[in-house]
Amino acid sequence: MLKTLTLGSLLFIFTFSVQADVVTETCTKTTAILAASRLPTPVANRVAALSNTAVYEAVNAITKKYPAGRFNLNAEPGASIEAAVAAANRAVLLKLVPGQKEAIEAEYRRALDTTDDGTSRAAGIKIGEQAAAVVLQYRADDDALAVETLRPVTQPGVYVPTSIPVFSVWSKRKPWAMSSADQFRPGPPPDLKSDIWARDYNEIKSLGAKNGSKRTDEQTAIASFWETTGGSVYMPVILSVANSGKREVTQNARLLAIVSQAMDDAVISVFDAKWTYKFWRPVTAIRNGDNDGNDATERDPSWVPFIETPMHPEYPCAHCIIASSVGTVLRLDLGNEPTPTLSSVSPTLPGITRRWTTIDDFVREVSEARICDGVHFRNSTEVGNAMGKKVGELVFSKFPPR
Repeated sequence: MLKTLTLGSLLFIFTFSVQADVVTETCTKTTAILAASRLPTPVANRVAALSNTAVYEAVNAITKKYPAGRFNLNAEPGASIEAAVAAANRAVLLKLVPGQKEAIEAEYRRALDTTDDGTSRAAGIKIGEQAAAVVLQYRADDDALAVETLRPVTQPGVYVPTSIPVFSVWSKRKPWAMSSADQFRPGPPPDLKSDIWARDYNEIKSLGAKNGSKRTDEQTAIASFWETTGGSVYMPVILSVANSGKREVTQNARLLAIVSQAMDDAVISVFDAKWTYKFWRPVTAIRNGDNDGNDATERDPSWVPFIETPMHPEYPCAHCIIASSVGTVLRLDLGNEPTPTLSSVSPTLPGITRRWTTIDDFVREVSEARICDGVHFRNSTEVGNAMGKKVGELVFSKFPPR
């Protein structure tokens, strides 16, 4: 779907509020650039975390609203926040998404046109580029784009499907806040002879099928909506908070840095668990239901899921850990403030805006969607949510309070 959209149309889709400040506006345009680049979700999440972190470090070095963090940067007096945000974002994106150079440079020129040419702009550019440099250096060894080397399981001469699984090495990256990729590794998936396994098997067999499903129209809508997994569907939810009320620019820069780091660490964590347990997907399980040792699971030899099955193991649910980490950070950031109406759009269900009045409703819908998509069992969504909560709480705790 994204392949058919221009950068301009993506910007229109991702823009939600006239209250945007320079940080949230830049984040919106960065999200559109990443969507247009068609990077896989984990890779795009990494880029967003680097960009948002560099922006926060640059802005906070100017405003000094929060104590100096990990990088301890200091800006020259009078440095332009707008120039700093533009320069930090540009430097990160040019390094990591060079294929979008034209769009990146166009956005940089537009942003600088809003600032006065002089010492303020120069100082802003300087601190922005410094912030990008130290953040990129800090993450220089995380080996984010390693070539997949997973060895297919077979016997000599015996055919197996030839699509290569993905992100088997992603957990080797250095986390932002976790001590290691396995810090929040859960216990194993349910025993195949258990009642939980039979419950989950029969539920997804019924609700997640492409043909003959018992989904309601609403369940089909959310399944289609959350087929998208990247920032294009999550960032509008985050900006629903960032663009609400009277929030200061550094406060929003901090929120975006925290939530994007949490999303990145969540994916590191979930791929550690996925490739540790290598649990089968519903399409494999249901076509082999007569071999799982459970009398309550009946085989369907032609069953296929509502959406295409991702090329990595089922347990736990990655979409769910991301949603839960986002929801946890938003909840902690809001504190005692009321939750604004959250909203988002999705390129896999164009023309529809979905809204949630509570963070729990948003997180819960993602889990239900993945069951109705036919790609995740309920227990996997519950475990993913629990992991995401732990990741979100940890990342949030690493940022100095005001």
